[in-house]
Amino acid sequence: MRICALPEPGRTQRRPVLALAVAFLTLGAEHAAPAAHAAPLATAHVVARPAQGNVVIEWNRTLLDIVRSPHAEPTTVHPTRNFAIMSAAVYDAVNAISRARPLYGPSLTAPRDASRPAAAAAAAHDTLTALYPAHKADLDRRLSSDLAGIPEGRAKQEGIKVGAQAARAIIALRAHDGSDATPPPYSTTGKPGDYRSTPPAFKTPEFTHWGKVTPFLLRTGHQFRPTAPPPLASSAYADAINEVKAIGAARITTRTAEQTTLAKLWSGPAQNYWYDIAQQVALARHSDLDQSADMFALLNLTVADATIAIYDAKYTYRFWRPITAIRLAAGNPRVKRDPAWTPLVVTPPDPSYPGMHSDISTAAATVLAGFYGDRNTFTLTSPAATGSPRPYTKPYTSLNATATEAGLSRVWGGVHTRLDHKSGNELGAAIARYALRQSKLAPAVPSSPTGKTPGSASPAGATVAVANATVARALGHGR
Repeated sequence: MRICALPEPGRTQRRPVLALAVAFLTLGAEHAAPAAHAAPLATAHVVARPAQGNVVIEWNRTLLDIVRSPHAEPTTVHPTRNFAIMSAAVYDAVNAISRARPLYGPSLTAPRDASRPAAAAAAAHDTLTALYPAHKADLDRRLSSDLAGIPEGRAKQEGIKVGAQAARAIIALRAHDGSDATPPPYSTTGKPGDYRSTPPAFKTPEFTHWGKVTPFLLRTGHQFRPTAPPPLASSAYADAINEVKAIGAARITTRTAEQTTLAKLWSGPAQNYWYDIAQQVALARHSDLDQSADMFALLNLTVADATIAIYDAKYTYRFWRPITAIRLAAGNPRVKRDPAWTPLVVTPPDPSYPGMHSDISTAAATVLAGFYGDRNTFTLTSPAATGSPRPYTKPYTSLNATATEAGLSRVWGGVHTRLDHKSGNELGAAIARYALRQSKLAPAVPSSPTGKTPGSASPAGATVAVANATVARALGHGR
């Protein structure tokens, strides 16, 4: 698989965003025992911990609660967009006061002694009330609770003021990003390999328009588009389909008990796990408000762009899901037809290639590892399973290993092949590394004749590298 990128950017006087990550690595690395084997369980969530007065984490958690509630937003708007909008507004509100980082959106000014907690809370509140007006009453109560702990005075009022300004600016910046477009109808050609709706519900394909949404950091959704999947007649295709056929069926003996557990554990929306994991890691590393604003902005903008890019690739290649490939078995004599084959978990209503869990998980893990290093301790917990009096909790100690597990869980669940996992993994890594290397957080300008983001000396398409020399040295010294 090949990820294309533009030439190495020239040197710039601005400190790259990756420098934020390097600074965070000095917080130290935590090591814990390897994760234990799990028993079968239902969909997992991360164990909630108090946000300890960090309003950035509090509001990220508030939004996560909203998107988990039924009918929170239109089914044609992907929730990753709203996490990015909120985090960009919080980031700008905090940095308009601290002046520590260049702003993502339009220029804002605020007194240096303005309250940053008030600014962050107001920015988060105002973006979410604009995006989720039905939740305004609850959001108002959340804001009142936050502001009650801040002493009255000019600093508090100036913080509220710049927070409101940042929210309005980011909402306006994203007002015409294409997210409100009517998704174009999808029609299969009926040819072997072409995606068509899958059982049991045969749902209409989702987010057919999302690959055209304006990215937050990338120039376009196809900036790092993977190469096409192998032809149906290839041995690589046959090997991939036969693997998932053997290991991903609902009733199978070749899949281990732990693989069954993990396929069910990761069966929810990929981004929600990583929003939760980020909260846990930030709390464990005692990240303050400013550090949390920086980290969540880069994380959420990157995940939003990884989502745009995955839908661009999915609807470009329109590759059928394993259940269709196995039941029809057309195009390769090495794949034997099984009209009754059913995956362990329900197949999502979109094309198979690349894999979304692999893309989003790798993008999120790469950003978080850039800030905190790979070794971090966090947990996923399931509700109590049938016949079990207590929930099951699995500890994790590596961000990158967790991302790999998330991607492979979709193979074990029967909804993706290893080809999907590999291409998704490489796409997410490319987007995250590009984001980490930018000289500032700034919206891309696709029509710019120089191909540069506003106020940036770096080309919009930086090369994809594992890490720059600064991070390599930091990791080499165990920082």
